Amino acid sequence: MAKSTIRDVAKRAKVSLKSVSRVINHETSVREETRNRVLQAIADLNYQPDLSARSLRSARSYAIGLVYDNPNPYYVISVQNGVLSACRERWFGLQIHPCNSSSPRLGEELVELAQRSRLAGLVLAPPMSERTEIIQYLAANNIKFVRIISAAEDPHDEFPCVFVDDRDAAYDITEHLIQLGHIRIGFLWGGKSHRSSWERYKGYESALKDYGIALDKQLIVEGDYSFDDGFRGGRKLLAVPDRPTAVFGSNDEIAAGVIAAAKSSGLDVPFDLSVAGFEDSPFSKHSWPALTTAKQATEEIARSAALRLIAGLSAKEGEPEQPLPPNEGFSPQLVVRGSTAPLRQRPANTEPAAPAARARRPRQA
Repeated sequence: MAKSTIRDVAKRAKVSLKSVSRVINHETSVREETRNRVLQAIADLNYQPDLSARSLRSARSYAIGLVYDNPNPYYVISVQNGVLSACRERWFGLQIHPCNSSSPRLGEELVELAQRSRLAGLVLAPPMSERTEIIQYLAANNIKFVRIISAAEDPHDEFPCVFVDDRDAAYDITEHLIQLGHIRIGFLWGGKSHRSSWERYKGYESALKDYGIALDKQLIVEGDYSFDDGFRGGRKLLAVPDRPTAVFGSNDEIAAGVIAAAKSSGLDVPFDLSVAGFEDSPFSKHSWPALTTAKQATEEIARSAALRLIAGLSAKEGEPEQPLPPNEGFSPQLVVRGSTAPLRQRPANTEPAAPAARARRPRQA
């Protein structure tokens, strides 16, 4: 069967080629009734714009890039799906570009990528999205971008972003463990190049402080966002003379590694050791028992970043660029599952103190 063309769409919708083009480009100067007829014709004919030809006919590019460096495949897949969803909705092409976020030439590499591939802009995932020198270099070279970052609030730094309040969610997880009676709570870091690791640690630290629990550095282990580092970190924590009764892993893969370490040491999860993760990735549901975690809408976060980038591109040749909407914030939500349980036996005189007053920020969807 021959592939449908823009002429076929125009004929079926009984409109001009220019009207179809305006609908595809999401221009506002189209009557709603015309827009609906064109969209219905596109759906009926399963029409897909030729993005390469579309860019060649115009001085404007209709493709964006997604740049990431993350060892967690579930996170990467969710980010890709979210950005791809936005691109399909807006009829943009997508180029996926994994990279080394620690490369000293990363700024130059990203500028070369955008120029060589004729990309309209970039969606930057952590950790390069949080490197100030990279952001400033891209801006200085007129590369459009939107960042996905971990931040307790909008940074208001003049660079567009979608921000995730990891700190507040990490506080909730730690508070949940404390309210179950746990005093000895271990913390396993993710990669320190990711701001999310620092934000999650700050949430953990703040909860302990508010409940009057002393921070024990023996219970804090550095690592990366991986199952293997979770296993190694878990074994290290379980070897501490006064071992923790609960562990908070900075993501679900780390937490799943802790569960494996506990089982290899003959401990029952959650009755001998409660374990919590972060992100609500498939690891959280595939672990046994299923993980208590913070549900992070990774796909929707990435989709929002891509839509913000596309919204800021000029809608029509010769028109000024469109202003970006305000930065959007997301707050992961606590999900309690079978990997956490009340402390079996609490030693005398170790009741947690009542929490200090806490000014909670409003939740953002």
